[in-house]
Amino acid sequence: MLAFAYVLITVIVALTVPLAVTLRDRSRIESEFRALSSAQTIALSLTRVDIEGDGNEPESQVQVRLGNEADKFAAQIADGRVVILTADGTVVADSDGEDMDQDWLNGQRPEVESALNAQEPRSNVERRSSTDEGSDILVAAAPIVDNAGLAGAVRVSQDISQVTAAVNRVTIGIVIVGITGLVAGLVIAFALAGSLARPLSRLAATARRLGSGDLSARAEDVGGAREIDELGHSFDEMADRVERTMQAQREFVANASHQLRTPLTGMKLRLESAAAQSEDPEVRKQLQAADTEVDRLAEIVNRLLVMARDVEAGTPGGAPATDLSDAATRARERWSERAERLASSVQTHGETAMARIDPTDLDQILDNLLDNALAYAPGAVDIETGSTFVAVRDHGSGIPSDERQRVTERFYRGRGSPSGGSGLGLAIVRDLAERWGGSIRLEVPEDGGTRMLVSLTPTDQRP
Repeated sequence: MLAFAYVLITVIVALTVPLAVTLRDRSRIESEFRALSSAQTIALSLTRVDIEGDGNEPESQVQVRLGNEADKFAAQIADGRVVILTADGTVVADSDGEDMDQDWLNGQRPEVESALNAQEPRSNVERRSSTDEGSDILVAAAPIVDNAGLAGAVRVSQDISQVTAAVNRVTIGIVIVGITGLVAGLVIAFALAGSLARPLSRLAATARRLGSGDLSARAEDVGGAREIDELGHSFDEMADRVERTMQAQREFVANASHQLRTPLTGMKLRLESAAAQSEDPEVRKQLQAADTEVDRLAEIVNRLLVMARDVEAGTPGGAPATDLSDAATRARERWSERAERLASSVQTHGETAMARIDPTDLDQILDNLLDNALAYAPGAVDIETGSTFVAVRDHGSGIPSDERQRVTERFYRGRGSPSGGSGLGLAIVRDLAERWGGSIRLEVPEDGGTRMLVSLTPTDQRP
């Protein structure tokens, strides 16, 4: 819509401004041409005898005759004044009768100076403000030349303030017409845009409902143009497929818990029983190794189920305020025994803070971060908490720079990873953090090691 408005404004401006400028320029050129033509026509109608007389005609009679001629010519020019001058610049006829016998070669009238230039008399025209008349005038002067040379000049002046006012009125009219057209165009554009935008807005609202987890959201008949209506039907077909897919996933999640965990539990019990009853050390060793592999398989299944559950649940609408420092303390207690077996330690640092996240999901995040840290970098491991984050830091050799962008990908295992990992731990952390509006970031401390920082949404509640 804004793009259309910009185009419409550009078109209106591109049409009205050049039109107004052209009108003003044409009016100026035409008025100057008429004034110059009038001066030249009068000059051609006069001779040296008309100005100086034939020697027998009294001077007073010459002036009366020239005055009549000036009055006659001035009557043909709207708001015009005609002045006839001798070659030496003396006014011998003035339709206004103001400057008779005055010397006009006084440097105040450039057009007269040019017309009475003895070496190169020229006709010319110009616009200027007249202090005598108190308005804008258009003046034109033309030399009177015969075979004997320069005989005099004719000066025509015209008050053009009315012409300028008329041009200004027409220009303002064009601008008003342009603005009116612009307003009308914008009104029509907004009306058309509304008829197009309303169906799209309804479709967008339905898409947001579907994206927030409402699988029953359908666009149905959004209205509008045929293409938009077809888009709505295509959206509903996609939503149907998504709902069927999510239903199949829910059924898989429900069945997988029973179908996978039950046989694994039975297998583990049988292996533990067989190992306890076996008298052969080598067989018992192999049975215990198989039992360990069953544990690892069960852990992989549990992690896959956690990820599937997270996808199914979507973004939750609300959550209790969870104490980050309490969660860190619980995680330290859960993992201290295992850390000791690996000649490691788990310590907690930071301030007491509350965040918007389910406590179970936060426990899962810390468990996966600690499991990853102890597996890849045995040694001192720190759990840090702040007002908007929890972080787990190890003091190992760090992660190669070319692998840092991929560590949160599912099933990704870097070079030199110890055997037994599934490549799902950090992916689960990322999904659980994003579920609550958070994120995970890998940091490299200056003194070595790796720091996995999980940003969370703070809450106003206090412990």
